Amino acid sequence: RLSFSDGYAGEYELSRLADELGTEDGLPREIPWRADLPLDAIAVDGRALGTDEARLKSVATLLSHGVVIIRNLSTHPECILEVASRFGYVRETNFGRLFEVYSRPGSNDLAYRPVPLGAHTDNPYREPVPGVQLLHCLVNETTGGWSTLVDSLSVAQALQEEDAEGLALLASTPVRFRFIDANEELIERRPIVQRDVGGRMTGVHYSPRLDYLPLLDAATTRRYQRARRRLSELFADPRFELRFPLEAGELMMFNNSRVLHGRTAYDPNEGRRHLQGCYIDLDGPKSLYRTLGRRLEAARGGE
Repeated sequence: RLSFSDGYAGEYELSRLADELGTEDGLPREIPWRADLPLDAIAVDGRALGTDEARLKSVATLLSHGVVIIRNLSTHPECILEVASRFGYVRETNFGRLFEVYSRPGSNDLAYRPVPLGAHTDNPYREPVPGVQLLHCLVNETTGGWSTLVDSLSVAQALQEEDAEGLALLASTPVRFRFIDANEELIERRPIVQRDVGGRMTGVHYSPRLDYLPLLDAATTRRYQRARRRLSELFADPRFELRFPLEAGELMMFNNSRVLHGRTAYDPNEGRRHLQGCYIDLDGPKSLYRTLGRRLEAARGGE
């Protein structure tokens, strides 16, 4: 029972007060991982996505591990948009509602060439940065082109142990990111290491071809560059890189800031390799996890 200075008094459940004052947001605990993560631990059957149980498992895996692989999907060109709509709202950019990933001679984007792609986050020059990326394999007739994923939370733990000052510098130094082509020029400034309002690391903004050197004094520049170089080395370290072929009918959905993605090289003369991609915001899966959890709990209570 609480009494207030204006004369009002009332009774409140302690659990309700605890919920209002607590710092938990009702989401799964984040689980950092390395290269030895079994793919089956983050995989779900796409044929069951029409059920609340399968969608809850999918979104829980996405939120805890930063990535979920959805198997046994159709390979028709609109499938990725149907999957995205089950978890949030498709976010259209200058690349369109969805974008095509295949070898294009003369492209100014490495994603559209058969060369290897290092670990990176998409669109750090955009505000806001896309929260979740989906990549759906329509056809893969090549022996190369394996997908690579790296958990930035796991890498940050390693860098914290080696160079805590350097990690803090990467989290506090704004960096200029810029994308330019014939039709667009997008510029944004943000630190490489992303933290939430409570100071907890949630991911990175990392795309080496798009960031500029921040203006710092000589000593700080050396410390910054040392930390950034070491971060880059850890992102490429086989201990952290999950590597696998994404087969036709498989889709990977990942937190674009937390989980960096890349690709090994491939030979387009071997056959076709065609993926489609799109973005949704991260608040969609977060909301879905809470609402599906309440719905399933209510259903179990009524049985």
